[in-house]
Amino acid sequence: MIKKVILLVVLVLVFKTNAQEGGTSSPYSFYGIGVQQFKGTVENRGMGGLGLYSDSLHLNLSNPAQLAKLRFVTFTVGANHNTVTFNESNNTSKGTNTTFDYVALGFPVAKKGGVSFGLMPWTAVGYDIEDIQDDFVTTFDGRGGLNRVFLSGGYEVYKGLSLGVSATYNFGNIQNETLRIQDDVELGTLESNRSDLSGFVWEFGAQYETMLSDKLELRSSIKYVPSSNFSSENDRQIASVVTNDLGLVQELDIVDSNIADSDFDFPSSTTIGLGLGAPNKWFVGAEYTTRKTSNFTNRSFNAEQASFVDGSSLNVGGFYVPNYNSVSSYFERVTYRAGFRYEDTGLVVSNENINEFGISFGVGLPARRNISNLNLTFEYGQRGTTTANLVQENFFNVGLSLSLNDIWFLKRKFN
Repeated sequence: MIKKVILLVVLVLVFKTNAQEGGTSSPYSFYGIGVQQFKGTVENRGMGGLGLYSDSLHLNLSNPAQLAKLRFVTFTVGANHNTVTFNESNNTSKGTNTTFDYVALGFPVAKKGGVSFGLMPWTAVGYDIEDIQDDFVTTFDGRGGLNRVFLSGGYEVYKGLSLGVSATYNFGNIQNETLRIQDDVELGTLESNRSDLSGFVWEFGAQYETMLSDKLELRSSIKYVPSSNFSSENDRQIASVVTNDLGLVQELDIVDSNIADSDFDFPSSTTIGLGLGAPNKWFVGAEYTTRKTSNFTNRSFNAEQASFVDGSSLNVGGFYVPNYNSVSSYFERVTYRAGFRYEDTGLVVSNENINEFGISFGVGLPARRNISNLNLTFEYGQRGTTTANLVQENFFNVGLSLSLNDIWFLKRKFN
């Protein structure tokens, strides 16, 4: 079992590092370092993104303190299929993306502690925008994003109180191309930018849980992510181009343009959560996050129509299990999840706040003596607005994850 899991982890990491490109079709990924991806599991997404709840069977990637509850060696991998409809004032278009969302391995290191490590996308860039003004046509194209490798640990320091820390190394590149063509002018101009970004991010978490009665449990959590410094190695090329009737671009003269490398601070954030539930039966909770996105700027260019303000998000959700020990009905052992989320992203374009909301439903299908499971989630949501000639995105996500659990390091009583 150990060799198979390690081999699977290596194969997925190699595939994900080399094959994950983009992951979004959103025009709003033009700004900053792209659209921030959901940091959590498919199980969390099924509860409106709620990361407050944890148990001994599932890895929680939202708050490292929750690793203190891990009792099984757990390997998890998740994927997502996104379908989005872009609505403009006089136009509608569609796009799709299928991505691996995460791969992670966690294991208990003591009766009160656990660690995990893995890889997941952090931000995604993928847009193709055309701007037509008078006799000028300008096309903006972008792709890339950041991935993160993380190592996390959590430990119960006092009855019901757990602390955790996570160290992540973030890396990737973002490539942008701007093509400008003027009517009745033979040559156009193509500007190509590439930024290779990297930086460390620390996360600190705490969770407290206590029984209010024989059947009612209270859970609370807090997570703080301090601001982090990122480096950006920037390259720029400017070329004269000619286009044919099919729109194909041929570069004629390519000139390297000197552009300085830069540093920027990724904003800090604070998340607090509170929830109630009956162990192994039901749970409902809410989380609120504030982000200092007003401190954030673009990498190497300024978009005059865009700015950043402080952002925030609210996640509300929960789950219900009819009877997790049922032997007569499989569906009574199924976990049913639901939730909703609302986010003020902190991005302001043409004086309009770019907000996002989603409604989600999901199921956890038990297998292998109920300690391994398959999870499926459906989410519908919107991002942006059609006001001020902007784009409103209506998206539908289908998430799928596999959580494999086993017991390693168990002492044999008999040879």
